[in-house]
Amino acid sequence: MSSVPIDPDVAADQAAARPPHLRWGYLGVVALGGAIGTAIRAVLADLVPAVDGISWTILAINVVGAFCLGLLLEALAHRGPDVGRRRRLRLFVGTGVLGGFTTYSTLADDTAQLLGDGRWGAGSGYALLTVLLGLLAVVAGLWVSTLLCPRAASR
Repeated sequence: MSSVPIDPDVAADQAAARPPHLRWGYLGVVALGGAIGTAIRAVLADLVPAVDGISWTILAINVVGAFCLGLLLEALAHRGPDVGRRRRLRLFVGTGVLGGFTTYSTLADDTAQLLGDGRWGAGSGYALLTVLLGLLAVVAGLWVSTLLCPRAASR
């Protein structure tokens, strides 16, 4: 038996279950979503290449992804606890699709290349603009979801 105290509000069979990050089904859902999101990003990035070392497509992808993640997570939170279908949807769309779609590693690489080329204004401006617009997009997604999705009744 585990030495970790069990919350009396949680059923014993739920407490004894493997954590979500160790369940193969959840890992598969995240992997499938990640493959889809990454493929969509790759197609969009190839369609509209970077201009003078700045990928406006990647900036837009990161901002749209941040908005969608804020919208999704707030909508799911309004509908109840993170269990069952809501958890699978969060993992598939949020962690998987949107995690693969957004790419802050490409932002970091593009920024490093701009800075390495001595383009300090362009590099720092691109990075700062992406992060600030991403933050505003998350807040906008949360706000839109709050307007569109009523809270689940308290139990």
